[in-house]
Amino acid sequence: MKEYLPACKFVTTHGVRGELKALPLCDGAAFLKGCRRLYAAENGQGAVALRGVRAQGSMLLVRLAGVDSIEAARPLVGRTFYFAKAEALLPEGRCFIDDLLGCTVRDADTGDVYGTVTAVEHPAAQDIYTVTDAAGAEHLFPAVAEFVKSIDIAARTVTVTPIPGMFTPPVNGDED
Repeated sequence: MKEYLPACKFVTTHGVRGELKALPLCDGAAFLKGCRRLYAAENGQGAVALRGVRAQGSMLLVRLAGVDSIEAARPLVGRTFYFAKAEALLPEGRCFIDDLLGCTVRDADTGDVYGTVTAVEHPAAQDIYTVTDAAGAEHLFPAVAEFVKSIDIAARTVTVTPIPGMFTPPVNGDED
């Protein structure tokens, strides 16, 4: 698990006072406001205080300490900045996608192992986990309360109650 995760990528300057327009690589402005600083490298090097962040459509407008002119902002365009997981505030019961990757997916009733979480997508109202089994087959699993019974990041386990066919071949001819 990584200690630093991507926060945003600066795509251009905004105005003449050093504000930067950024593509969010995290949950957005509200999440990023909870971070005190950003890091220029994914190993935690280059810490800089976060002075402000606000949404502008699907983008972010970011102010960093020491970046108070367009000249100071220009060299940052094209760069990705990171946040420290240890400094981020998550709501109760939430976890980082990075922490889910590699977790074992286990049946709540039988204890059977279905595979590991290898990807998490957010195409609509809920996340979709890609679970890769021992044979390398991928299964898409909706991360909703009806199916996900518990997530234990410390134990690296996601406990689930799937419906028939989620992790097994179809048996009723619905495969077409």
